[in-house]
Amino acid sequence: MDKLLSKKRYKNETIMVDENEELYRNSFHKDYDRLIFSNSFRRLTRKTQVHPLSKNDHIHNRLTHSLEVASVGRSLGLKAGYFLKEKYPKKNINPSDVAYIIQTACLAHDIGNPPFGHAGEEVIKEWFKKNKKEPFLDKLSSDEILDFQHLDGNAQSFRIVTQLEHNSFNGGMRLTFATLGALVKYPYSSSNCERSEKSKFNFFQSEKEFFKLLFKELDLIKEDGKYKRHPFSYLMEASDDICYGLLDLLDAIELKVIRLEDIKDIFTLLCEEKTFEDIFNNENYSDIIKIEKLVADAINNLAKHTMEVFEANFDDIVNDKQSENDLLKLFTNPTLKEGINKAKKFAQNKIFHEKRKIELELGAYNIIETLLDSLILATYELFEKDKDGDLSFRNKRALALMDEEKPKKSDHLYEMYQRVVDYIVGMTDNHAQYIAGQLNGGIIR
Repeated sequence: MDKLLSKKRYKNETIMVDENEELYRNSFHKDYDRLIFSNSFRRLTRKTQVHPLSKNDHIHNRLTHSLEVASVGRSLGLKAGYFLKEKYPKKNINPSDVAYIIQTACLAHDIGNPPFGHAGEEVIKEWFKKNKKEPFLDKLSSDEILDFQHLDGNAQSFRIVTQLEHNSFNGGMRLTFATLGALVKYPYSSSNCERSEKSKFNFFQSEKEFFKLLFKELDLIKEDGKYKRHPFSYLMEASDDICYGLLDLLDAIELKVIRLEDIKDIFTLLCEEKTFEDIFNNENYSDIIKIEKLVADAINNLAKHTMEVFEANFDDIVNDKQSENDLLKLFTNPTLKEGINKAKKFAQNKIFHEKRKIELELGAYNIIETLLDSLILATYELFEKDKDGDLSFRNKRALALMDEEKPKKSDHLYEMYQRVVDYIVGMTDNHAQYIAGQLNGGIIR
């Protein structure tokens, strides 16, 4: 347990710990602060959660979603901390530390998502698959090309906090190893996507060696060399699952995509009967107020049961016997399990295919494809030419848009392309739209 709560950080190619912690601001508090004050986190306010470029200010974006997930994660973390303190009485575990670790991991879980949400992620993957036989991708290794063809916001989040933000390519945010471990849901590389036909992974080839170092320090490497999940990552994941499972419904009511009556059966499963009746039949409440109150009660019930499941399965989780399951799959309360699954299925079938959302995602496809067409080809020319001055005027100007983030000719081609993807993924929806317009000679609308 000591290693799972590691306060070690990576700095200047060495492992270090804070020499002078203060009672009111220890290492885990600093992790939280570094996330909150980062540019990458702040940009989430203009990134799509589900509904792109919404003009309704009440609709969730990636920032508000992350804050709500972190709120649930903090509560789960504090409860887990007291559970661990009782389970390991000789370890001097501070429950507040566990709460901060999980809360910070929750804040960071979507920090690597591209503009336009998962639609943006799919466009990038499809672009690299579509162009896999083009000369500009020939010089990449098979593992490197897989990083782009299976691009995952989880791996990009890990890259941002360990490489890009604050201390560029020198430890990034320099978060504690405990917080980094809690952030990782899928402890494998993109090559696993080919073998397992799963679409998620948590580290690129560029972060491979640091990932190995991190999981060795956390004592999460199995005998066969594969990695185990940090137990706290299950709570981070559950916090996310609970929030997006229910808050997507709230947004859909706000946008009048669905009616409250359409999801009545979901909340009869997730809320206590009396609570549901008191809220649903209250004539003084608008539908918005009703759904807000129902969601709040449902989250409370789901969070409580999540902790019951975590505690009951903790030994199996620590021993890597539940790696194929998340906590919601392990629910023993059939009513709650059916309710959250119904909520997710309803969102998938009725909300994610809403007409305006589809129209805007098609526009997002054109925007991101424009960015990749221009910037990857410009980067390849930079790689091929003897010096920067040999670039065509158009490609020179395109790369100039990237300012200090533009690729360096001294880098490997894979690293040069990563800088382009870093730049695009880091964009807000609005900025991606604007830059694509500049590359096309006019604003895309």
